[in-house]
Parts: sequence; C-alpha cells; structure tokens
Amino acid sequence: MDANNQSAGSINIGIDGPQRAEIVKGLSALLADSYTLYLMTHNFHWNVTGPQFNSLHLMFMAQYTEQWTALDMIAERIRALGHPAPGTYKQFVGLTSIKEVEGTPKANDMIRHLVAAQEATARTARNLFPTVEAAKDQPSADLLTRRLEVHEKTAWMLRSLLEDQ
Repeated sequence: MDANNQSAGSINIGIDGPQRAEIVKGLSALLADSYTLYLMTHNFHWNVTGPQFNSLHLMFMAQYTEQWTALDMIAERIRALGHPAPGTYKQFVGLTSIKEVEGTPKANDMIRHLVAAQEATARTARNLFPTVEAAKDQPSADLLTRRLEVHEKTAWMLRSLLEDQ
C-alpha cells in the first residue's frame, strides 16, 4: 500500500513493523523499570526517618515527581510506535530488572537501593540504543538520552550522600 492510500490504522513513519516491535520491547522494559523506580522512590519518601528525614523526604519527592512525568513520555512513545503500553503491576513485574525492596529500610539503605535502581534503569535505557540507532529512530534515541542523563545524575547525587560512611 502506498503512503497516499494508507488505512487509518496503518503506520508509515519510516520504521518497519518488526523494528518498531523490537523498540517497543525495549521501551516497555524501560517503562517497567521507571515505574518500579518511581514506586520505590515514593515509598521511601513516605517512610524515611532519622536525622536526614527532611532533606531525603524533599529529595525523594523531587525525584518521584520527575519520574512520574517520564512515565508518560515513555508510554506515549510506545503508543506513537503503534503498540499498547504495558500498564499493570503484573506486566511491570514481568518486565522490570529492579528487585522489589521488602520492609522499610533505614535511610542509608534506602539511598543504596535507589542508587542500584537508578543505575539499573540507566542500563536498560543504554541497552536499547543499538536497536533505535539501527532503525534510525531519533525520537526514541532522544528520549533515551534524556532518561540516561537523569538516571546517571541522580545516581551520582545519591551516591554522594553515602561518602564517608
């Protein structure tokens, strides 16, 4: 079918169906990691205690707020590529590379868990680059670059809190 006679449901953006499906697979994993990180950060915001309470409570709020916005960007990119975005706990559990934290850790352990989760999310984003580059999918590459910048910077800032301990 040529570009002028497309049906309303067809997609002709210059990335073929199998490439889009492979990109969506990676973006779905990124969405699952991002949602799991969001939930962990929000949980720690609610439950942090100790001498660092105020600074961590506020820091975690800024982080989960940023992550909430990112979830929408990732899901909307999946939709733009013509696939449904995963959106259930069951789907996220099956796709995420981040382990759920049991109980309520102490503040410094919360920070350690968040560093590991930020780094895991960065790895998931980075692993998708060869696929998006092969498909010449600049919007997905741009999204991945922005997410990597946030996750790497946030991991560094969190690691800085653990120095001299």
